[in-house]
Amino acid sequence: MAEQEDGGSSRRRREAAGATVVALECVAGSSKAEEWGGGGGVVQEGDVVEAVRVGRGGGAGAGSAAALELEAPFKGGRAALHKALHAAFKRGDTSVEVRVRGGRELQACIVPHHAGHSGGGGGVGGGRKQYVLRSMHDPNYVLGFVDRLESECLDLQGSRSTRVASALSKAQLQDGYVAYPWEKKMRDILRTSNSSCYLSMLVLPQALDSNACRYESFDDTLARANAWLYSSQALGIPINFINVQSEALLTKISGDTASSTVNSGSLSDLSNVTNATLYGFEDYHGVDIGVVKAARLWYSCVGGELLLEIPLEEGDTRLGFAISRTEEGFIYISSVVEDDKECEAPSSRSGLRDLFNRAKEASKLLVISRVSNEKVLPWMISSSGSVRCFDTISLSQKLSLHRLAVRPIQLHLLAWEKPAGPVERMFRLPKLPPPSTLLPQPHQNLIAKSIEPRADADEDYVGDLSFRLDDISFESSWV
Repeated sequence: MAEQEDGGSSRRRREAAGATVVALECVAGSSKAEEWGGGGGVVQEGDVVEAVRVGRGGGAGAGSAAALELEAPFKGGRAALHKALHAAFKRGDTSVEVRVRGGRELQACIVPHHAGHSGGGGGVGGGRKQYVLRSMHDPNYVLGFVDRLESECLDLQGSRSTRVASALSKAQLQDGYVAYPWEKKMRDILRTSNSSCYLSMLVLPQALDSNACRYESFDDTLARANAWLYSSQALGIPINFINVQSEALLTKISGDTASSTVNSGSLSDLSNVTNATLYGFEDYHGVDIGVVKAARLWYSCVGGELLLEIPLEEGDTRLGFAISRTEEGFIYISSVVEDDKECEAPSSRSGLRDLFNRAKEASKLLVISRVSNEKVLPWMISSSGSVRCFDTISLSQKLSLHRLAVRPIQLHLLAWEKPAGPVERMFRLPKLPPPSTLLPQPHQNLIAKSIEPRADADEDYVGDLSFRLDDISFESSWV
């Protein structure tokens, strides 16, 4: 008896709050502003459904079903409408017309929908396949049926901010992929095809013993990188500083070095790691691993790289220019022939001689950065202090082989003036600034032309005597 009284009171409370109706729920928001405008003929979330017509009907086939017309109140609520949508979708008749209170109508098609969670009031969700309505007017606008109290529907209809807040709580950003034409961009946008303009030098810490177990501090490594950059700029190499960073290199350590580095891992020693060049740890195999902290110096060319092609002809006996190398490891054009009016050298035909003279007037070195798109810039300063770079002997041999094979030579040179256009390739001679008086002329005795001695030439000898260079001097290599 008490249970019957409780049921009656609950029913009376539900009736006081309002009857349950079938309403529309927004599953996916529209891209059109009129969804929230409250005008036009667009149905909105919270609209009470009065009638639903499922399917078109009237087909010629014997198995075609007539259109199903349902009117409120719907026996079974949202579940009954979902069952009708499921049956129509299975037979391929997905047309739906929905009329809501107020006379507005929605023309839509039935689409399946997988929801991860159930919406409020028994809406679309539950993790099972559901069927929703995609608006024919706006394909981005997707709605579903939901059981709600009529008072809740009136609240949604009467408050635009409530509808917007409800949609905002359900809105999720979606990620995606965009196909990007990398080959075309790298070929057309970059001033040097498929190559970046960012250059770097790895500076290792200086070793204090022959076993490379103790090193100078990291501050000393930074000072060496700084000295290398400033010295290069003072010689007339057109490069600018970009950034410097620490770079960890793993090495195996043992003995006293391991004891002093692996075991110094207390909190009091962590403050010293900033300036420490070598610190260690023990991996799970029990091997003592040391971390050597080097400095990576990033720099770029002032005006980018200039591509210069040197054409060759049958009968060319020389290229007409000499190459040398600075103490910093940069290879540059050190001399060009001037008196070749009778037999013009390839350096004169290509414009290299004029470019060299303009660089000399601007107190800049004509540095070679690539040969046939292969970098020939210095790349590392070892722990002994030596600069790892390319030697001029092997480069002279390669250039001479180009001449013997009558293959054009492609040289990339570091330019000292920025181009006029943002992505313009410098396939022509740049417009140079007036001569500068701030830097010394490169032909004065300030350039270290560190070409390998004659004794090293025997080690770099590659074969046929016709390819040997017999006119290599300590100052420059003529080709």
